Amino acid sequence: MLIVKNKKAFFDYEVLDSIEAGIVLSGDEVKSLRAGKVSLVGAFATIHGGEIYMINCNITPYSHAYDKSDEKSTRRRKLLLHRKEIDKLTGDISKKGVTLVVLKLYFKDGKIKAEIGICKHKKAASKKSALKERDIKRETTRELRGKYKF
Repeated sequence: MLIVKNKKAFFDYEVLDSIEAGIVLSGDEVKSLRAGKVSLVGAFATIHGGEIYMINCNITPYSHAYDKSDEKSTRRRKLLLHRKEIDKLTGDISKKGVTLVVLKLYFKDGKIKAEIGICKHKKAASKKSALKERDIKRETTRELRGKYKF
C-alpha cells in the first residue's frame, strides 16, 4: 500500500534504476506515516561511513507522542540494505551527475519500505518535452471522451 510518492523527483530526474530498502524508524514516526503525514519533496539518500541515510524526509510528529519536537521531523534516517547493494550504489553514485533520490514510501508485509532511485538530473529541454507530451496526451483523451460515449 502506497504511503507517499515523490512526484517532483519523477519530473526533475531521469530514473536509471531503483532499489527497495527498509527504514529505521521510531514508533511515533510509524504512526505518523500510517496517518499519511509525510513529505518527500527534496528527499535524497547519501552514503556516510559505509551506511546509507535518507535526508530531508519530513515526517510530522505524531499528535499523541510524548516528544513532539520539530527537530526530529527532518532528522536523517538509516536505510537498511545488504552490503552488496550498498557497494553497488556507491559505485553508481561515484559517476558524475548521478544521485540517490527517495521515490516513494510504502507498506510491504506490515513493514515500511522506501524505493530509492539512481537518478540523473534532466535538462531543461527534456522537461519541456515531457510537459508537451503530457499536454498532448491530455488533449487527445478529452477529444476521444467526447466522441465515443456509450
